[in-house]
Amino acid sequence: MIKSTIKSFVNRLFNSPASDTKKTKARVYHQEQHGIDRRLVSRNAIKVCEVLNQKGFQAFIVGGAVRDLILGLEPKDFDVATNATPEAVRACFRRARIIGRRFQLVHVVFGPEIIETSTFRANSNGQNKTDEHGRILNDNVFGTQEEDAARRDFTLNALYYDPLTEQVIDYHNGLSDLRKHLVRIIGDPETRYREDPVRMLRAVRFAAKLNGTIEPHTKEPIKQLAELISNVPDSRLFDETLKLMTCGNALACLKQLREEGLHEGTLPLLDVVLKQPGGQKFVELTLDRTDHRVRLGKSVSPSFLYAALLWRLVDVYWKRNIAQKEPPMQALIHAADQVLEDQVHKLAIQRRHTTDMREIWFMQPRFERPVPRQIWKMTEQPRFRAACDFLQLRAASGEFDSVQAQWWMDLADTDAAGKTQMIEELAQKQKGMPATSANTARKRRKRRSPARKKAALPQQDIS
Repeated sequence: MIKSTIKSFVNRLFNSPASDTKKTKARVYHQEQHGIDRRLVSRNAIKVCEVLNQKGFQAFIVGGAVRDLILGLEPKDFDVATNATPEAVRACFRRARIIGRRFQLVHVVFGPEIIETSTFRANSNGQNKTDEHGRILNDNVFGTQEEDAARRDFTLNALYYDPLTEQVIDYHNGLSDLRKHLVRIIGDPETRYREDPVRMLRAVRFAAKLNGTIEPHTKEPIKQLAELISNVPDSRLFDETLKLMTCGNALACLKQLREEGLHEGTLPLLDVVLKQPGGQKFVELTLDRTDHRVRLGKSVSPSFLYAALLWRLVDVYWKRNIAQKEPPMQALIHAADQVLEDQVHKLAIQRRHTTDMREIWFMQPRFERPVPRQIWKMTEQPRFRAACDFLQLRAASGEFDSVQAQWWMDLADTDAAGKTQMIEELAQKQKGMPATSANTARKRRKRRSPARKKAALPQQDIS
């Protein structure tokens, strides 16, 4: 009896679809149909699939990695889905750890790369714990691959790639939607957004990243449910907001967020910033340059990004404090304190980022009145280059002299000898000495060789 009960439970856990899930026939695409270049796939992700397969489990690369591979892009990270439980996955690898409470998964570690491995999930049938708004608080009901596909958010994310057979398995016509650049949710949109409000932000991000559209049925409830974003934990909201601004099409993202009213939960300061003089131009310049860096495959610093988004507020308070007779540097410190006090909690910015933001801001007044003997110390500060990039933004928006901003950027880009020459020429210029005289004076100060020093010494009289 007990043995029969256990067998029934195991079959229900891994082999039977949830009672409210219709049987879906999967489409299987071969390499010549999906076009994935296996050379773009992480060797470590393939290794995880190989090991689990050898242990008798199914394992597939899933999610954003498959989406990017089909589009011919090289994914930033790789996730694996399997029918092995988290404990079974951990037992297969020497360096693996189980993480998460709401959604338990395994991090398999290969040096600097982490392959996030999850067990196929099933619909909860009411077993999951939710809050009063319907957001799922615990999601560890395991199931089959078909059930796992049904509970993923969008069709273009419900694709499973087997790197061993090079097949793509598609339960929800996701490959077709992906090629049409269409973002379509799986299931009832309102229910799915209530389960996880972040899905509304993801819909906007995917549409912007793909230069595509959100399917009308998927888009319809977003404005009505936008306020649910406030129920998302701060740390998760910070991560998702950062992804929005570094997706390579951030400006389109923010415009869409404002149209849907989602910016109130992610970037509540946006309306305030855009109302400031020059605020819209500064934000657009920031996001345009961020998009350019992303498209070139360069990294984007969260500290720099948030320092730029908050700068117009800081600048307003800084000028107001100066008008109230505060010394300029003290006025800037007080302005930064006030803005960060108001916005850090709302934006869930971590302390390490606010420290970097302050360094970038506090270096700006020093660019305006450069003191040659202090410039070397400035160049040695960790955020000097970021502060120079920030100065370029200010110059592009018309609030700083572009020629002077370029001098600082040239200083940041040159080597030690070049820095010495530029600083000495600046010092002579401030003294009113022509550049040619400055060069002559600098040559005269060069250390003489020991032989010349010896020749220059007076002969000692030993008679």
